[in-house]
Amino acid sequence: MILHKGETLFRQGESGPLFHVKSGMLKIERVHQDGNALLVNLIVPGETIPHHSLITPKPYFGTAVALVTSEIQVYRPDEWYGALEEDPVRYRSIALQLQDKLRMMQERIDQLSEIEPIERLRKLQRWFEQYISPARLTDVLTQVEIGQLIGLRRETVNRLLRQERPAVGPKNS
Repeated sequence: MILHKGETLFRQGESGPLFHVKSGMLKIERVHQDGNALLVNLIVPGETIPHHSLITPKPYFGTAVALVTSEIQVYRPDEWYGALEEDPVRYRSIALQLQDKLRMMQERIDQLSEIEPIERLRKLQRWFEQYISPARLTDVLTQVEIGQLIGLRRETVNRLLRQERPAVGPKNS
């Protein structure tokens, strides 16, 4: 299936199939009772989600939304869990995928541990370039979402992004 930018793959609290991201990028948002959404995860090619349901089914923890056009493979729960029971070696591939996700989350924690806010932003930009180049971070995430990922307020992100833009001098006559 093809999911276009802004389209929802699944909603928080629902139950259903698992999904493998073949290309593109998704965000996982957790919506709180007051209606505020918090960006909690980014899903990149090669991941099967939801992570917390890879071995046993659980309702979706958050809402998955495409950040860019994404190709998604759908796994029906009975097929997914049935295949695990028939071939226990598949658990190893799940463990490796979760290991990769843990490493990715450690990189995100590293981004948060930077003292200087500008370095947090630069590390996030470099990380994003691995997955969405030539698109830019700001083409895919809002300033609020960027701030949520690196622990900064939207106003600070806005100031840092303006500071990072190359200066444009006066036109030559």
